[in-house]
Amino acid sequence: MHGRLDRVLLGWLLVGWVGFTVLPWYALEDGLFDPGWIAAGPVADRGTASGLFQGLLHAKPWLLPLLFFLALPLVALRRDGDPDRRGAIAIAAGLGGLAWLAAQGFAIDHRGPTVAWLAPLLPARARQFGLGAGGALLAAAFLFLATHGLALRGAAKGDTFVAGAIGLVVALTALFVFYPVATVLSSAFRDNAGAFAPTLFLVKFTDGRIWGLDCLWSEYRCGVAWNSLFLAVLVGLSTTVLGLAFALLVVRTSFRWKRLLRQLTLLPIITPPFVIGLAIILLFGRNGTVTQLVAGLFDIEPGRWIYGLNGIWLAQTLAFTPIAFLVLIGVVEGVSPSLEEAAQTLRADPSRTFLTISLPLMRPGLANAFLLGFIESLADFGNPLVLSGNYDVLSTEIFFAMVGAQHDGGRAAVLAIILLGFTLAAFWVQQRWLGRAHYTTVTGKGEGGLPMPLTPGIERLCRAVALPWAVLTVALYGLIMVGGFVKFWGRDYSFTLEHLWRAFAVVPGEHGLVWAGAAWNSFTTTLVIATVSAIPTAAIGLLTAWLLVRQRFALQRAFEFATMLSFAIPGTVIGIAYILAFNVPPIEITGTGLILVIAFVFRNMPVGVRAGIAAMAQLDRSLDEASLTLRASNATTVRRILLPLLRPALLAALVYSFVRAMTAISAVVFLVSARYEMATTYILGRVENGDYGLAVAYCCVLIVVMLLAILIFQWLVGARRLGRRAAPVPALAETPA
Repeated sequence: MHGRLDRVLLGWLLVGWVGFTVLPWYALEDGLFDPGWIAAGPVADRGTASGLFQGLLHAKPWLLPLLFFLALPLVALRRDGDPDRRGAIAIAAGLGGLAWLAAQGFAIDHRGPTVAWLAPLLPARARQFGLGAGGALLAAAFLFLATHGLALRGAAKGDTFVAGAIGLVVALTALFVFYPVATVLSSAFRDNAGAFAPTLFLVKFTDGRIWGLDCLWSEYRCGVAWNSLFLAVLVGLSTTVLGLAFALLVVRTSFRWKRLLRQLTLLPIITPPFVIGLAIILLFGRNGTVTQLVAGLFDIEPGRWIYGLNGIWLAQTLAFTPIAFLVLIGVVEGVSPSLEEAAQTLRADPSRTFLTISLPLMRPGLANAFLLGFIESLADFGNPLVLSGNYDVLSTEIFFAMVGAQHDGGRAAVLAIILLGFTLAAFWVQQRWLGRAHYTTVTGKGEGGLPMPLTPGIERLCRAVALPWAVLTVALYGLIMVGGFVKFWGRDYSFTLEHLWRAFAVVPGEHGLVWAGAAWNSFTTTLVIATVSAIPTAAIGLLTAWLLVRQRFALQRAFEFATMLSFAIPGTVIGIAYILAFNVPPIEITGTGLILVIAFVFRNMPVGVRAGIAAMAQLDRSLDEASLTLRASNATTVRRILLPLLRPALLAALVYSFVRAMTAISAVVFLVSARYEMATTYILGRVENGDYGLAVAYCCVLIVVMLLAILIFQWLVGARRLGRRAAPVPALAETPA
């Protein structure tokens, strides 16, 4: 056993030495596979030299102390040593190396020392850039040396795989969730020069443009915070009411179009977030179909009523109602029929039974549906940008504070803090409203009762609420599929493929086919980044779920909260946090494809975690125990036993992360660059320029591609095989002659 553990220690030590002595220490503009770096090697060139030679030959002496932490584990390789002593040495080397790596990275950036007292101690013009492959590999080696040392001292029951997995997830979450959010919080208290300025924070936080209430007694507008809060409450209420009406129609009535209503829930998942707003413009804008029809019938001037609060609320209600429906349908199905039958036995009429028994038992679902609608409204960026008019909200104000003429990062950080505060406050209010009451209705006992059908009055009310929404949704998506294939919406409805050709033209060239369409660059970039990010999203999510369900360790509840935090943070805040955190050393990845991949991974990871937890709860622990009894390691058990049985969860994580990466806008709008442009930002640019035909045609292509991708993921992952016998087909009885 000690020999195997020593080999693990030696393996990570070798990885660290390779990272420090061979690979480029700083990030390369053309990536690790740049032929120029391979030709120059790790010594001569200042830009491609390894950490060791940066310190010895290129005036970076602050890197040389890392040699001490790399040499220290050699003491722990003695096999006759005490395991606790070897573990302590490995922990000291790993944590000490990580601490020095972080300290030197933050102390010296691209402009030089970040603190004045360091300048006399360093060479002239001392500066450095973001870590590259060598620095990243050395950091990973130090991390796993530390977790290996903890396992040697008995942590995670001495299992190096479990200790390493916990360390990896904690480190990644701290680096790509907590650190960016902390950067946003700290930058709000600094001026443009980076100096600590709490009074400036108070000035920006109390700005009348944020908290003003002038709209209550004058023609002036209210503050952007109140606008966002009022809109989010409206959207939360409307989506919850509509979602409940849909769920009741599907579960508690014999409505003949149930299946169609359920299929409508798939559409918002595979649709770019601002497409609903674009379709509303095509329908109700100044040149919209309905607007022109009404103007012609009643001889009135087309108005702009759809721009502002009305349009944003309508677009967000249409877009987020299916999410509330998906939450509430399970809650409505879970209400126990026996409780309703007991109420009716006590002579309660059906309406009273529904209002006093069924509806209160749906309280957790209603709270969660409202919370999701509230958060989605706060985080939504595309629809307000398209339809806001003079009704400003936090998400768009953050965008304009960063990329507009003002370019005020401090104001953007203050607005992001307010947006995050509203989100966390909504979580707190939800928990207070639910209280400590229990709402359990599904037990291990079988029930023979049938769900109580809705009374005619409640059913008519549900139909009156839900069916107009369904008709409008079908009309809007019909417009989306048609609007990209007419010459000019509102004027010339003749069929054309011009918009599709301008976006995705392929023409013969001198050396073969030329991808001449204007949208090819953004389309291929989006497809590659969405595919690449889906794999680590699913892998990290399922690994985290396995740790939460199958392992027991200290601070497990805090670990679970940390992994779920990114789901509660609006995408706009994530985008601004990544810009502020990763635009300067030690991690300088702004403008690269890597920052997009990382943003998608940690934005969507909680879905993989929850899917994995739900699926793993159905797998008996005896499967793990049988594998471990046969002397298989935890890593082998996960790979050979659990992973094949987790295919549904794996598929859910892959599909969700891929689709969300294809349709994301609120976070990536800050992170895209000329080289790495995403499909949603390209479409948004076309909308801002009034080129609706090309934008709608592009959206149609994205929807088709996402449907095909879902089918491909299903084929690649396959179905899990549980080894159950199929029920025998009964033979037909022979008729007597």
